[in-house]
Amino acid sequence: MAQTITTQAPVIETQTQKDVELRNVFKVFNGETAVDGIDLTIRQGEFFSILGPSGCGKTTTLRLIAGFEDPTSGDVLIRGQSVAGVPAYRRPVNTVFQSYALFSHLTVTDNIAFGLRIKGVSKGELSSRVSEALQLVKMESFARRYPSQLSGGQQQRVALARALVNRPTVVLLDEPLGALDLKLRKEMQVELSSLHKELGVTFVMVTHDQEEALSLSDRIAVMNRGKVEQIGSPSQIYENPATPFVADFIGDTNLFQGFVEEASAGLLQVTTESKVPVRVIPEGDWSGAIGDPVVVSVRPEKVHIGLSAPTSAENVFEGRVHNIMYLGTHVHYVVDLPSGDRITVLQPNRREQLFEFGTSVYVHWAYADCLALANPPKLG
Repeated sequence: MAQTITTQAPVIETQTQKDVELRNVFKVFNGETAVDGIDLTIRQGEFFSILGPSGCGKTTTLRLIAGFEDPTSGDVLIRGQSVAGVPAYRRPVNTVFQSYALFSHLTVTDNIAFGLRIKGVSKGELSSRVSEALQLVKMESFARRYPSQLSGGQQQRVALARALVNRPTVVLLDEPLGALDLKLRKEMQVELSSLHKELGVTFVMVTHDQEEALSLSDRIAVMNRGKVEQIGSPSQIYENPATPFVADFIGDTNLFQGFVEEASAGLLQVTTESKVPVRVIPEGDWSGAIGDPVVVSVRPEKVHIGLSAPTSAENVFEGRVHNIMYLGTHVHYVVDLPSGDRITVLQPNRREQLFEFGTSVYVHWAYADCLALANPPKLG
């Protein structure tokens, strides 16, 4: 697996800080490995997201924590105790599904109370806890309605209340906002974040939506082909991706594959396969060697575009505008270089005249605004 040329101090955690642990967990279905030896530690009270494309193993990982699946090998712990062989209904977790899984023939109140009735909770306590859960999600006035009489966002809140009423150690969220339209999804992101902060309960969310994970999470695990490629805060994941996959999957980026040509005075010169020279200031202590393969990643918003070359010493390349997309708040350009490479540029909309198709322009970015990823696999 590719590693960034950065060094980070290890995180030291005490046992009391851990709500969920996965230790070298594998899950195999019919000879196919869905989860490939992952290790995760989820801290008490944090909002932790598992992010990745379809088929990467993220939902299987959530089901292993929930108890809907058993690991082929390895162990799952909750609050330091192994839950091997413990059925889902006896684990201190509750799951909120994308489909909500509400009972259509029950009212909002009865949907929320269902699990408590199964457990034999007294009538007085049941009423009190259901009322408290309704207040948490601001659904008191909808208590007597049925799911068919609710909007998608309201159904989502009921599903959350049903999970929270059991006072679980961990709330598991399986693509919780995936069925909502864009505007409502944005609103529910704010509500979900606020609710998490108010409750202090550990949230573990599975999503394929990068923006959702970045905006909600304390930390993110990015998965690919059953493995965890990187774990870190949203800013760490975005600004310092550990692998070309993470750089490419989280947001948009320009990737250049090449080899280290020179390394001196804290500056790497990389020559790409298309013979483009790119200079990079590595973070931390670089321990590679001349000739090492690297991938250089530069985010589109770090790239500048203009009609003339800047006077400062930066990565500067002449090209022609291939495509323009007006996005309202930003303008997205695609610039063709003579080498055959294409650079994407994302610039704030400052009400300036847009560059037209075919215009000769210069693109440039600072040495420190790109990242070198060491020992990458061959890009597809």
